[in-house]
Amino acid sequence: MTRVRKLPLLFALCGAAVSAGTAVGGRPGLAVLHLLLFGALAGLHSPLPFPAPIGAAEARRRSAADGRPVVYWRPGCRYCLRLRLRLGQSARQLHWVDIWRDPEAAAAVRAANDGNETVPTVVVDGRPHTNPDPAWVRALVPAAA
Repeated sequence: MTRVRKLPLLFALCGAAVSAGTAVGGRPGLAVLHLLLFGALAGLHSPLPFPAPIGAAEARRRSAADGRPVVYWRPGCRYCLRLRLRLGQSARQLHWVDIWRDPEAAAAVRAANDGNETVPTVVVDGRPHTNPDPAWVRALVPAAA
């Protein structure tokens, strides 16, 4: 769980340090810009942009009931963030599983990816798809909903 917070915290602390140094140097406008930039980076690398994660077993159960894909992801993964952002509002209809919070999920991803924790891994009808095209995933949502 602490891995989830390290990178966003590092961005926030660096942003505060850079902003303080810039403000002390007499450039408060640039300091605010730095603070906003590092704050945005911290937010994007945290779990905040993602729907609330559920456990792997619960995700499989829900997917079997409603046919919606299961997305295995982890905070700080730029490909996961790209998928999440490109899916837009339809991302809320998928079942999101954070592999850093659920060891069973991490094991499922390793089994699907030759021992690697490669994410995002999207499971549709029991078949894993590693780092799929977001447009393809988006096309699955209305059919499953």
